[in-house]
Amino acid sequence: MELRQLRYFVCVVEEGGFTRAAARLHLAQPGLSAQIRQLEKELGQPLLDRSGRSVTPTEVGRAVLPYARAALAAVESVRQTVDAYTGLLRGRVTLGLVSGATGHAFDIAALLADFHDAHPAVEVALVEDATERMQAALLAGELDIAVLGTADELPPPGAAFQTVIDVPLVAAVAPGGPRLDRVDGTSVPLASLRDHPLICLPRGTGVRTALERGCAQAGFRPRVAFEAAAPHVLSQLAARGLGVAVLPAGEEEFPRDGRLRALRIVRPEMRARIVLAWQAGGPSSPAARVLLDRLRDAVPEPRDSRTAPVPGHRTDGAGGLG
Repeated sequence: MELRQLRYFVCVVEEGGFTRAAARLHLAQPGLSAQIRQLEKELGQPLLDRSGRSVTPTEVGRAVLPYARAALAAVESVRQTVDAYTGLLRGRVTLGLVSGATGHAFDIAALLADFHDAHPAVEVALVEDATERMQAALLAGELDIAVLGTADELPPPGAAFQTVIDVPLVAAVAPGGPRLDRVDGTSVPLASLRDHPLICLPRGTGVRTALERGCAQAGFRPRVAFEAAAPHVLSQLAARGLGVAVLPAGEEEFPRDGRLRALRIVRPEMRARIVLAWQAGGPSSPAARVLLDRLRDAVPEPRDSRTAPVPGHRTDGAGGLG
């Protein structure tokens, strides 16, 4: 049994197939398959189920997987200990990003470029997904760090948060769209949206979770007619009169004619948050810890619209809060 075979096995499980694993490992697929077969032959049991559309671990494979990861982690720790004496940082960091997060409070691309210049031996893998899946992956140790949207003020057990953005949700509606009652200047009660088609981010995002919780508190279920991952698409649908777009304040992208109106949703007020997240005990690898420190230092004071007026018409747009 060789360490590289364990590494190949773990990679195939993580990627769900030989093709993606071979690409990640920069290997030819036949060679990767041959190494896994050799490992299975030596152990006397199949580790992978190849019968479905994706490759999954067998019962034995699932039992072996944590030990394979532990062995690889131990070898990596030996390497990192030696590197500490030479000042060299190496390893792999997996960073999760909610869709559109790069356009908000800090420039992820620039930060990663600077980090790579300082630590060229560290590989950084980016994963874009919805908040719920990324949060689960973070707690499972599949992600080292995540920039995600959340409806919660406090992190779940086992995680730590640093708030980047904390803003209220607004209802964006066109003059020719749904007619909302009980509008009070720049705000509208959530109950006024009860019977209207809503346009929102998909399930699993922080904004959608906040909307569903708020509606449950107000005694109704939201009628989501359209959903999309990008706020500017939601705004475009609302501008066409197809419904009321529910967006974080400041994320609405108004059409050139400025006809889309944003109203702060109240009673109850719902908030959208972007947070930098990591495991409560901190990332396990030195490389991830160094990157986390850089990200935390780069995060500005949270943008908070608790007292500010609802933003006026804007045309520059921004990425989405998941």
